[in-house]
Amino acid sequence: MNNSTPIAMITGAGSGIGDAIARALARASYNLIITGRRGERLEALAEALSAEHQIQVRVCVLDVRNRAAVNACVAELPDGWRNISVLVNNAGLAWGLEPIDEGDPDKWDAMMDTNVKGLLYVSRAVIPLMPKDGSAHIINIGSIAGKEVYANGAVYCASKFAVDALSKGMRIDLAKYPIRVGCVHPGAVETEFSLVRFDGDETRASKVYEGFENLVAMDVAEAVWFMLNRPPHVNINELTIMPTAQPAAGIIHRKTV
Repeated sequence: MNNSTPIAMITGAGSGIGDAIARALARASYNLIITGRRGERLEALAEALSAEHQIQVRVCVLDVRNRAAVNACVAELPDGWRNISVLVNNAGLAWGLEPIDEGDPDKWDAMMDTNVKGLLYVSRAVIPLMPKDGSAHIINIGSIAGKEVYANGAVYCASKFAVDALSKGMRIDLAKYPIRVGCVHPGAVETEFSLVRFDGDETRASKVYEGFENLVAMDVAEAVWFMLNRPPHVNINELTIMPTAQPAAGIIHRKTV
């Protein structure tokens, strides 16, 4: 393995934004550590990116909620994989869309454990391996829900407000090295997000994106690449990216037929 080739670790790479970020960084000749819960998807992605871009890809099948699994994944990295210059904390989910008095505590736990604690577990395991020469960069994937609260989304919004706060705190704590820290806050992106939120109800999920041109995963991936590709003295603290039709979290202008 060429030690001069940068290594990026991406969580939640099995679909959507994580998959798109992996493809964008593969095109830029990063070697990749991709993680997620669905091993078959990760293996297929690794095979495709290795063949197309002549890079090396290492797969870690794990749920970021499982601290022991996260720590094992990082501890078991061979020497050539331990100099991680980029960490993209992408793994996250929304589950349910109910008012707070009708919410399901099991879904609350899943969102908080994935979106907040999972980010913490991965960051704590990886940061000690990151170079301290100014080349390291962490990008957290937040949400417009971390900037604006909307009806029936209190817990998901709270989890993404936490991602925003953690990004700001990490930036302060890691500036001494320096390790740059940025956060991307997307609006409506058509991925599997709504399918998960609505328990696999494809009809309900599809209606979220009707009547307007939503963002796609590669829009977010290109923003991540822009942030990573700044000169060493420049850090993009955060980017908020919205569809033109979505001026605010709870407002979408839809075309009428």
